[in-house]
Amino acid sequence: MNKRYLLTTIILMAVLVAHACTSVIISGRVTPDGRPLMLKNRDADDVDNKVVVIKGAKYRFIGIVAAGDKERANVWSGHNEAGFAIFNTDAFNLNGKNYKPEKENDGVVMRKALETCASLKEFEALLGQLPKPMNLNSNFGVMDAEGNCAYYETSSQGYTKFDVNDPRVAPYGYLCRTNHAMTGDRSLDAGIERYMAISDLMLTAAFGGDLNRDLLLKRATRYLTNGLTKTSLYDIMPESDATPKFYPYNDYISRAYTASAMVMQGVRKGENPLLTVSYTIIGCPLSTVAVPLMLTPSGVVPSLLSDNGKGYSELCHKGIVLKDQLFPMKRGNGQSYINLSRLINKQQTGILQQVQRIETPILQRGDAVIAQYREQIGSKNADKLLTDYYRWVDETIKAEYQHAFGM
Repeated sequence: MNKRYLLTTIILMAVLVAHACTSVIISGRVTPDGRPLMLKNRDADDVDNKVVVIKGAKYRFIGIVAAGDKERANVWSGHNEAGFAIFNTDAFNLNGKNYKPEKENDGVVMRKALETCASLKEFEALLGQLPKPMNLNSNFGVMDAEGNCAYYETSSQGYTKFDVNDPRVAPYGYLCRTNHAMTGDRSLDAGIERYMAISDLMLTAAFGGDLNRDLLLKRATRYLTNGLTKTSLYDIMPESDATPKFYPYNDYISRAYTASAMVMQGVRKGENPLLTVSYTIIGCPLSTVAVPLMLTPSGVVPSLLSDNGKGYSELCHKGIVLKDQLFPMKRGNGQSYINLSRLINKQQTGILQQVQRIETPILQRGDAVIAQYREQIGSKNADKLLTDYYRWVDETIKAEYQHAFGM
């Protein structure tokens, strides 16, 4: 094999591993409440992330940034006060073999979109204004307060739109993307195994009338079935966590370098855009709970998810410590093996099982608060509803993580 080709292949594979993501968009025409949904599981080499609320050039927005990005120049998913939401997954087949990913502008464009866009049309105008080459290689997922939602397969030269509301494009009311675009060079497809996994899950849910928030937040983010082998880790669950049991863990949706996940729930046409919700897992979904986030007049969010004054999210760091127990081997190919007995076991003492136990009342109470917020939005009490809830979330997570994990 040509040495230069071999080196290029090795570098490309390293990039693919570090920036592999999984995503879904569900049209409001097939969800139980008529609100569209979007999911991004973000894989990255920098797993230290935090939630930010930023007053942009035109709109305030909630987003996820890398903790080390002091300028908050790159935003990796989020929504703004106009009800506009966006995420991306890298599409490694759009710009050909010679594309240099170190020049990517994907995070910069997403921040710009959250600051200035209220609709899909405005996002399209933004893309049209960017100088060529745009240095982009993304499947951008976008929705707005009018119920519009679409993928934009975007290369450095242009984009192709896939309208999720169009039955000809999305016959079952949803679309999925991992790390290849349908309009790219299909010989360069990446993320195939995860695409198979998310496609299997979504198709089964579609036929079962189960296209809802919990499908994306509770199941897709933590789906433990391999898309290629069809192996479910629940079928080989150890008896307890007393003895480590390592198992190959390649190409599952949530991985050793999954940095965050976000399920964005839009609004029905005519609803207040401020009712958009970003259910956020600020860290590895296998070790970190989800919390619903909304933009409030005061801009408050749970302190554990945002900057703690030391430049990082305390909850994200708790999740990283727990994730290291799942992937303790750091040498060789150790990160490809998970300590399955520490993840899940029949005695229900696994890290994921404990996280799900802690998360359940957080989401249940969140649902009740959001229902009240929808009725009271604009009143003096509305902001207090979320402020009180976020304070309770902080207290609950601290107490429960201390009780379950001693941290």
